[in-house]
Amino acid sequence: QEHPRPEYETKLLQKKLKNKNIITESSDENEKEKLTWSDRMPGYAANFGLILFMIMLAFSAVFGVIVYRITTAAALSFSTNETTRSNVRVTVTATAVIINLVVVLILDEIYGAVAKWLTEIEIPKTEKTFEERLILKAFLLKFVNSYASIFYVAFFKGRFVGRPGRYVYVFEGYRMEECAPGGCLMELCIQLSIIMLGKQLIQNNLFEIGIPKLKKLLRKLKDDRAEVKEMDTNQSKDPQQWDLDYILEPFTGLTPEYMEMIIQFGFVTLFVASFPLAPVFALLNNIIEVRLDAKKFVTELRRPDTVREKDIGIWYNILSGIGKLSVIINAFVIAVTSDFIPRLMYQYAYSQNGTMHGFINHTLSYFNVSQLKAGTQPENSLFSQEVAFCRFKDYREPPWSPHQYEFSKQYWAVLSARLAFVILFQNLVMFLSVLVDWMIPDIPKDISEQIKKEKTVLVDFFLKEEREKLKMIESFITHDKRKRRSGTKSRRTRAASFSQCHRSPKGSFTSFSSQHTVV
Repeated sequence: QEHPRPEYETKLLQKKLKNKNIITESSDENEKEKLTWSDRMPGYAANFGLILFMIMLAFSAVFGVIVYRITTAAALSFSTNETTRSNVRVTVTATAVIINLVVVLILDEIYGAVAKWLTEIEIPKTEKTFEERLILKAFLLKFVNSYASIFYVAFFKGRFVGRPGRYVYVFEGYRMEECAPGGCLMELCIQLSIIMLGKQLIQNNLFEIGIPKLKKLLRKLKDDRAEVKEMDTNQSKDPQQWDLDYILEPFTGLTPEYMEMIIQFGFVTLFVASFPLAPVFALLNNIIEVRLDAKKFVTELRRPDTVREKDIGIWYNILSGIGKLSVIINAFVIAVTSDFIPRLMYQYAYSQNGTMHGFINHTLSYFNVSQLKAGTQPENSLFSQEVAFCRFKDYREPPWSPHQYEFSKQYWAVLSARLAFVILFQNLVMFLSVLVDWMIPDIPKDISEQIKKEKTVLVDFFLKEEREKLKMIESFITHDKRKRRSGTKSRRTRAASFSQCHRSPKGSFTSFSSQHTVV
């Protein structure tokens, strides 16, 4: 049975005092009284509003990095240095990802503190409920913070740029950024690798060792100042072990350790199709972190209190949810972000000889340069002759078509193939996961057989005990019946001898012993 948290009891006492129920009540009435949804409504409203604000803050950070990329790319394009102009995309991508990493690390620390404060104002009743709500809030905020920029590059970048003659502009002067001619898959790989490795190196390793050491140093300096002010002559010069243990950082639970592994698990599984080396880097990081955590728990933290637990709790549900979500996301990465489906469609549906020859030409559409808006034409051309048509990457109708610049039949065919691949991939992987789950039991066969044997031995032991008890009861019943029968016979014998004594034919008195002999 879990006991209520002190904060919950305090809030409940304040509610009683507010309602002027100061009269001593029975224990049953105290158990029935509890905080209702109306008492928690201010906390719920603050949670909803602040979580929404924090999510919008993460999206705003991503949008700020997008604006940085657009403006920086435009500024570097006007550079007089040929090398700078030729490496605009690489420079902008690398610097933007580093900025994104710094923002993610800063917001992670803020989100952890905000999630704890939001859970406290909810006033959960038990410690278990408090932990579960804290974990859910922290995971939601850190999930959005860590993966928002990666989701943008994977599924949104280059989707809303428009077309020649009708481009989408930001701040009325800058065009929305587009993917590289080969697609956004390589940029997604760069984004994922830098953020994942940066978080593991800086947050999971340097912060875990550096922050406890820094806090330990500050606490030691603070205690040394206090000891100088209050000098005790009787105190021994050598510090005792409890003094050394008190200097260490207090143990705050395993939630941060679990959160690191869950976020890393997301990096490894959600976008593994774009960065196949992610599991290798995660393995190397975990090998190093095992030793760093061991050193931290032994030398930097106070000894934790042991608590018996049945399982890992809500973390299992989060891991299961990420595993199912990763199947869908990887299906969309393969189908939408990469050119896997368009290449298959071209090879088996549009190619003349079944090869990839002519694929690039097939993915390009025509545009009449005379239809460009005033002020958006290129200032100079690399070609000596006048250009009448240009090509751009999209499946659209040509200018001479009655439905010019609308999506062509190839676009809808490729889109249908992409959606079909997502559905097929998802169901196939889910089926395989269920099959593997069925083939590989949660409990190994030898252990399950041993458990069955133990249960059989235990049941046989109980049955033997019950049989012995039954025999004992039967013996008692039999003994009792014999005792009753012997008592009945003795009463009949006495009654018979008594009547024979009084009915003697001689009319003389006969002793009980003699009469008994006759009978």
